[in-house]
Amino acid sequence: MRGYRGIKYTLFIFCYFFWVVSAVLIAVGIYAKIAKEKDVVDTLTVDPALLLIIVGSVMFLITFLGCFGALRNATCLLKMFLVILAVVFILQVAAGVVGYLFTDMVMERTEKLMMKAIVRYREDRDLENAIDFVQKKFQCCGVENYKDWSQNPYFNCLDTNPSLEACGVPFSCCIHLKNQTVHNTMCGYGKQMQKKDLARENIYTLGCLEKILWWTKNNLRLVGGLTAGLLLLEVCMMLLAIAQTSWIKKVQKKTEDKRAGRKSREKDIFEFPDFPGFE
Repeated sequence: MRGYRGIKYTLFIFCYFFWVVSAVLIAVGIYAKIAKEKDVVDTLTVDPALLLIIVGSVMFLITFLGCFGALRNATCLLKMFLVILAVVFILQVAAGVVGYLFTDMVMERTEKLMMKAIVRYREDRDLENAIDFVQKKFQCCGVENYKDWSQNPYFNCLDTNPSLEACGVPFSCCIHLKNQTVHNTMCGYGKQMQKKDLARENIYTLGCLEKILWWTKNNLRLVGGLTAGLLLLEVCMMLLAIAQTSWIKKVQKKTEDKRAGRKSREKDIFEFPDFPGFE
């Protein structure tokens, strides 16, 4: 019985933790959506808030089934939890295999997605903050190089562009000194007109796609460890769900056998009553 309780509450704790995380993701996503301008057109591929809501909702549903299935010993909920988690696990493994086998295609799709995000840079505040964070974190600018920002209507170099940022780059592309406390938000103005050797004195000229790939290769153990840890945790949760389900079925079968045995004895007593003193 102690072993069963250990399985039950371990599964519940795991599911409850991810249930809380999913609720936080949904709350953050909804807050970001409400805070946005109403005329912004959202798409799943380039909208962080919408992505948070969808991922959080899927996690919330899966972990809800696991939490209440484990706590209430409901085999139906546990089976649903197991099936959905198994499907998610298979999709994750399949995505990894496809990404490894078709690297060129994945890179091409990723580049198009990042370029699409650059085009919508000023239209979505969440997306703008995400791009600024990536460019600051990885010390990069654009997708392939800093001149990719000419694809954005605010930063293109056309003579008809009335924007003050025309032929420039965002301030997140700028090289900031360690002791610099006040950041010049106009440091990227006109940098696309400069040659690479001159521009690199003030801004990062390498693209973010190359920098992210370089970071991933240099931190392959960290990335692989986190991925393997997540997959291993999913496998553990599936095994716990299987163990609890089988234990519940075993207990139910024993209970049914006891009831059947009790009914059989009662039937025998009824058909063959005892007669005291009769030999």
